[in-house]
Amino acid sequence: MSENVTLPEQQGSEDEVRERRELMSVQGMAMHFPIYGGFPFRRQVGAVKAVDGIDLTVYEGESLGLVGESGCGKSTTGRMMTRLLEPTGGKLLYQGQDITHASRKQLAPIRSEIQMIFQDPYSSLNPRQTVGSIIKSPMEVNGIKPAGGMEKRVRELLELVGLNPEHYNRFPHEFSGGQRQRIGVARALALQPKLIIADEPVSALDVSIQAQVVNLLQKVQRELGIAFVFIAHDLAIVRHFSERVAVMYLGKVVEVADRDSLYNRPRHPYTHALLSAVPEADVDSASKERIRLEGDVPSPISPPSGCRFRTRCWKAQDKCATEEPPLVQISGNRAGHLTACHFPEDPTTEGRDKAIVMDPALSALEDQATKG
Repeated sequence: MSENVTLPEQQGSEDEVRERRELMSVQGMAMHFPIYGGFPFRRQVGAVKAVDGIDLTVYEGESLGLVGESGCGKSTTGRMMTRLLEPTGGKLLYQGQDITHASRKQLAPIRSEIQMIFQDPYSSLNPRQTVGSIIKSPMEVNGIKPAGGMEKRVRELLELVGLNPEHYNRFPHEFSGGQRQRIGVARALALQPKLIIADEPVSALDVSIQAQVVNLLQKVQRELGIAFVFIAHDLAIVRHFSERVAVMYLGKVVEVADRDSLYNRPRHPYTHALLSAVPEADVDSASKERIRLEGDVPSPISPPSGCRFRTRCWKAQDKCATEEPPLVQISGNRAGHLTACHFPEDPTTEGRDKAIVMDPALSALEDQATKG
């Protein structure tokens, strides 16, 4: 990141975060997509368990990071939290109100309070509408009439996200990727939401633009006090932006902790593997651990029994195949640091003598390169 903006809220402890009022609570939430087969393709033969029972809490004004490999269920979770998808199981509470299966009419009063920034700034904007129409549409749908008129409010939002108010009558194709994402941010802010789900908002952007958009979101959060759920696979950006971080693997949350605790003292083996993959500028550092996992993530159609990470874990034992580990606080962890593992890693990896390489093919290639 080329720029660094530290939020006052990010300097607080986990206890201070938990003193805030609960904004949204996810309780055992699941999303199973049916698979149809046979003839005439009307019989359900299975289901893709994209999200299979997760628990999360978002507090007012905080930033929660959601990380994991591609296909782990991050984006599906975000769409369920905005109720763009209706969960197939569990509960979704917003300010104490159960909105899991709320109808369109029941959701209308809170739709404006929960907004989403989509991953692709190119496909998320209507190419036939001007920027003014795109940002103004949410206000028209919700019957909001800001002081001074909608056009004045749209121009104010354009200026807030770093665009020229004179761009009001331009079309999306006239903007770069970073500028389009700023338009998406302005659209999300049009209804003055309390919660924004940002689904990998910078992954489709050039690296030189990513820092600008992330710092824009931090500025928005600091000035307007909006809670964010920041979905990403870039751990460096998540560390820069989020106060708390939840790690997902194959539809399950395996670890939740405040930023410093998770990055400095991770307990779940999968979190260790993720952090070991983060590149560092110090190429001469010999102390950095190396964890190379064997194989790919199992299919969400038929996930492993017990702990879902056991098929790739170097600490797996018989218990891991028969009992699913609960997401609980482990002895020695800070308050609020939850881990789902029967045999958690030590809080630090400094005492590890050698790296863990589970993939034999990768190990052979690395040995050959070293000898060559």
